[in-house]
Amino acid sequence: MALAIQWQAVLNFLGAYLISSEQPRSADLILVLAGDFWGPRVVKGADLAVQGYAPLALMSGTPYQGRMDGELAIEFLVKKGYPPRLFESFGHNSRSTIEEAMVLRPELARRGVKRVLLVTTAYHSRRAGIVFRLFCPGIQFIAIPAPDPQYHPDDWWKDPSSRKLFYSEWSKILATVLIVYPKYLLERAVGKRPTSLLISAAWQQERCGSIPTTHTIKAE
Repeated sequence: MALAIQWQAVLNFLGAYLISSEQPRSADLILVLAGDFWGPRVVKGADLAVQGYAPLALMSGTPYQGRMDGELAIEFLVKKGYPPRLFESFGHNSRSTIEEAMVLRPELARRGVKRVLLVTTAYHSRRAGIVFRLFCPGIQFIAIPAPDPQYHPDDWWKDPSSRKLFYSEWSKILATVLIVYPKYLLERAVGKRPTSLLISAAWQQERCGSIPTTHTIKAE
């Protein structure tokens, strides 16, 4: 019985570890990651902006039905009464958190930000923080999780949705830290073009110019 209780405590710890919750602090920018243009993630970012933690919330977004979902997020928030001056949309074609970090890195550098509130879904917050700190060095990222009913860190193994998210997030964290990032560092060291198309594009931008898959739109 004692062993079972200890094992359950370990599992709960691993489940809770996926949620990185830091105290919001004054920052240069609020960055809301792509993937939720009408839910808790964008509302959390908007609330932080209204509370004055940063002068702007940048809505990262990928294409959705012919438009960038960051633009759709801003429209959603403005309809809810949030001031449009608080938001800008940054569109791109990334397919993963790592690609999103790499595509955003030049934009963050262009803005000269030093501290960023990183807003994403709760279960994604630990991995997002790890990824952005690894691939966007020189910037302090403060993880701010938005609530998500799909994931329950306590007794996660009893719930199919939570179990799926747990295995997915942990496998991606381990792959990032043990495989992708070391490989990326090695490719940079030898001057080899990275394998991923969008990481490759960001790499190319650092070397010789702009990247055509991204654009920033200010809310009117």
